[in-house]
Amino acid sequence: MMGMYTLDDMAGLHPQQIWVNVEFDGFYRDHNLDIEDYLLKLPKDYPIAYISSPDISFLKSIGGKLKGRAKLIFRCLADNVTETSVKKSYGEILKDLKSIKAFASGIMVPRNYVWPVNNNLYLLPPTSLVKDAHALGLEVHVGSFANDILTSYNYSYDPAAEYLQFINNPDFTVDGLMTDFPPTASGAVACLAHNEANALASNGERPLIITHNGASGVYAGCTDLAYQQAVKDGADIIDCSVRMSKDGVAFCLGSADLIASTTAATTFMTKVVTISEIQSKSGIFSFDLSWSEIQSLKPELTGPFAQAGLKRNPAAKNAGKFFTLPEFLDFAKSSNVSGILIEIEDAPYLATRGLGLVDAVSGALVNASYDKESKQQVFIESDDSSVLSAFKKFPSFKRVLTVGTIISDASKPSVDEIKEFADVVMVTRGSLVKVNGFFLTGFTNLVENLHAANLTVHVGPLKNEFTNFGFDYFADPMVEIATYSAALVVDGIVTEFPATATTYFRSPCSDPTKNLTYTIMAAAPGALVSMVPPGALPPALPPAPLLEPADVLDPPLPPVSVSGPPEAAPKVADSSSSPHSSSAGSCFLVAAGIAAFLYSGFH
Repeated sequence: MMGMYTLDDMAGLHPQQIWVNVEFDGFYRDHNLDIEDYLLKLPKDYPIAYISSPDISFLKSIGGKLKGRAKLIFRCLADNVTETSVKKSYGEILKDLKSIKAFASGIMVPRNYVWPVNNNLYLLPPTSLVKDAHALGLEVHVGSFANDILTSYNYSYDPAAEYLQFINNPDFTVDGLMTDFPPTASGAVACLAHNEANALASNGERPLIITHNGASGVYAGCTDLAYQQAVKDGADIIDCSVRMSKDGVAFCLGSADLIASTTAATTFMTKVVTISEIQSKSGIFSFDLSWSEIQSLKPELTGPFAQAGLKRNPAAKNAGKFFTLPEFLDFAKSSNVSGILIEIEDAPYLATRGLGLVDAVSGALVNASYDKESKQQVFIESDDSSVLSAFKKFPSFKRVLTVGTIISDASKPSVDEIKEFADVVMVTRGSLVKVNGFFLTGFTNLVENLHAANLTVHVGPLKNEFTNFGFDYFADPMVEIATYSAALVVDGIVTEFPATATTYFRSPCSDPTKNLTYTIMAAAPGALVSMVPPGALPPALPPAPLLEPADVLDPPLPPVSVSGPPEAAPKVADSSSSPHSSSAGSCFLVAAGIAAFLYSGFH
């Protein structure tokens, strides 16, 4: 295990500069220790550049003895805390910056002294503190940054966005950032600042940025606001998961179960049923409601980690309206995106309810002239091989097979089968990265093997919340993006926060061929787990299964015919029910434990 570091140990690492913080000089004096004497006797070659303290008397005392060897920084605690030597609150002291100038070269303050937030955790206008301090020649350093805390919903759980708020806004730039995660802060300074005007590299030089239900980390998924935000954020491909209403209207929504993303549970509880062909739990399904009934609902933005207190943009919880498929296509055509992705699920079951999902999608695309479109690429995604085969009649469309279960690799026979009906394979994050106890232990060979077969690879969905990451990502979504882009070389990144991906790919640090003095590094599997004491990790999980031909081939689509819907019955779901009719989305029962573990660690 790693022990405590002394100042001598730190100097032995030969850093460019050392910052020493003396929390309370009075504490040391009460224990017959003289911290001032200790600092003054340090070897002259120790690169002590800054000495900070919340104790004004200490800074005044040592200031006349240092002879300019280090800058003195007045560290301010919470504004309602009293400084012990002058008996004033730190908030009151900061109202007289001239008095601070007499004994310090600068100040270090918590984030809210510069960018306050309201009670709902949204940013308020900045204070004038930085400008006022700079006008007097005082440096301003900001502390208390960490990647794994919620500070403001404005940042959408992207810690780099918060750093940029302090160093890359048009009004001011602070002089320093004190953080628990220095790689993220360094990346913001060296890689991300002042890149807003940079053009994204062409798609062939980086992975596509593909949305998951639009910018669903910011607005309720598949709403007009989520798609507008995705376009604003620079997504390459916007997506529509197509659902159908009882009266045959095709529209965009992340799940056939309306409970997940709408207010249906408040109005249509009599419609609750269990349909094992769709999912194992009970739900209120779109094909049991008319389009007018669905339009009466409001979208609902919650997020996958809301129960842990990590809500998504609660001020816009019910904002936006749903798009029909034609409305989505019209919106996409009028935007500057380079393509669209249409996801088709549950087509075999819907056919038994008299709803032809494949025909509805095909007809909408033809009516919007996407069969003749040359400016925007069309992707058709499904976990059903028969659905993808039905779109062979559109040679310009790219077909994407979804493999929703965690796999370790794909056998050559399965790859050969996939090539018969798909051009792209969409895989989960757990199929590319091996994990044990939230530590990354290695990469799989799946991307390399699929590329060797001339198949492209998409991975996702990516989420920004810090509970979503293994430790090796340092709670930083850009480290995960760098890992999939630079280390694993995937062709598409599916994300609920396209702004984070766009910010990364506008940066010169996203190009691994550039010889930069600093860059945003991909995660290094095994680096952290090697520091874990023996016996501290849980037992290693068995390897995920190999993808086989039986897992990707589905029976032909049934004819569209009407059969009676199941009776409404809010019964407890049978946990052994298969969640999907498609083999690619429902097989690998032996891997259920693995999938559940990785879901808790990464999703």
